[in-house]
Amino acid sequence: MALKAILFDLDGTLLPLKQDEFLKAYFTRITAYMAQRGFEPKKLYETIYAGCVDMLKNDGKKTNEQVFWDRLVCVYGKSVTDQKPVFESFYKTDFISLKEFSCPSPEAKELIILLKSMGLRVILATNPVFPAIATETRISWAGLEKTDFEIITAYENSRFCKPKAEYYTDILCQASLTPEDCLMVGNDVDDDMPAQNTGMKVFLLTDCLINRKEKDISSFEKGNFEKLKEYIKKLVENPQKM
Repeated sequence: MALKAILFDLDGTLLPLKQDEFLKAYFTRITAYMAQRGFEPKKLYETIYAGCVDMLKNDGKKTNEQVFWDRLVCVYGKSVTDQKPVFESFYKTDFISLKEFSCPSPEAKELIILLKSMGLRVILATNPVFPAIATETRISWAGLEKTDFEIITAYENSRFCKPKAEYYTDILCQASLTPEDCLMVGNDVDDDMPAQNTGMKVFLLTDCLINRKEKDISSFEKGNFEKLKEYIKKLVENPQKM
């Protein structure tokens, strides 16, 4: 079967990122921003964190956005939803400063251009725990545009998170693709490589490798952007090996 689409993770893949520092600064800055609007920082941190855990456990009955805000409503009451525009304003202002923890590479843009010239469809399969505005901002840090992608997962349009198989099969359904049509590219062994359980091919980008459990990765196709390009070209030229 011929390769038709490439699914890409964002953070640590298309966007090299100091992941731990980025997340620590993210929580610090969003709680500080909202503290100016009357939210006690520690309580808000714990609530946002719990909301993220809830999204990771989402069973698909609601969008991740609904699950996240259900947690805030549980803690602060229904009136907290009136603060949605305030939370969104954080992503338009202070969130942008988190770019300092990214290390954008021109290789990402070059690869996307190459894939499109080959007639391949490109999908951004980033874990959908952020609103679209935050994802689009991070896309820009990578030197890319949202129009570079056919589908972009965000908390508004997703009902599951990585590493659940349903996260990947939802994307396939939206794009009218089969697992055999696709290659998933990511840097996280636990979150991205489980895509192969759906029947997809996977490639582990090792520039910003995350392997928290020190799993054996010898069975995965892996390497840097150059190795990835070689692998994709091989799949395109020899579809019988898919």
